[in-house]
Amino acid sequence: MRKVLTIGIALAVFQQWCGINVIFNYAQEVFSEAGYSVSDILMNIVITGVINVLFTILAIFLVDRIGRRLLLCIGAAGLSIIYLLMGGAYYFDLSGIVLLIIVILAIGCYAMTLAPITWVIISEIFPNILRGMAMSISTFMLWTASFILTYTFPLLNTSLGASGTFWTYGVICLLGFLFIYNYVPETKNKTLEDIEKELIK
Repeated sequence: MRKVLTIGIALAVFQQWCGINVIFNYAQEVFSEAGYSVSDILMNIVITGVINVLFTILAIFLVDRIGRRLLLCIGAAGLSIIYLLMGGAYYFDLSGIVLLIIVILAIGCYAMTLAPITWVIISEIFPNILRGMAMSISTFMLWTASFILTYTFPLLNTSLGASGTFWTYGVICLLGFLFIYNYVPETKNKTLEDIEKELIK
């Protein structure tokens, strides 16, 4: 059971440590550093919220067509590239519409992949005998990771600057991609019994 529990916990933690919730929790600081005024910040928060909803709906239609594992890989790799661009935008003092587009890309990528698909995967990979306990542990670790992410962002932003902080999240996303590619199974079109046989040997 150790392998499947490790996969579930790692996915749950990565869903938070990929860094996207920093944009939601610290939207004012993120957009302020990009040169937006208060009224512009409020409008941008509305825009990013709408994008989040639309791409989550898109994920509903893609999850059984593209597959869970591929969507997770796309999300991790996509965010890694987007954070590279975001860090570059901060580093070269690019502001305004450029940063807004990058933020929209990040939120859309996350909402279509890591945000919903992580929950799908961790609900499917655990065997019946372990599912309740394992889901509880994974969910606890997810919100613990969320607390750590939220708590450490101001510290990273102070020590590394906005560019260094998002480059750090980019590296985390790259490591997450490697983990998903190597260890997370595809559960599309498989019964819970088939998944259990594949993961627990």
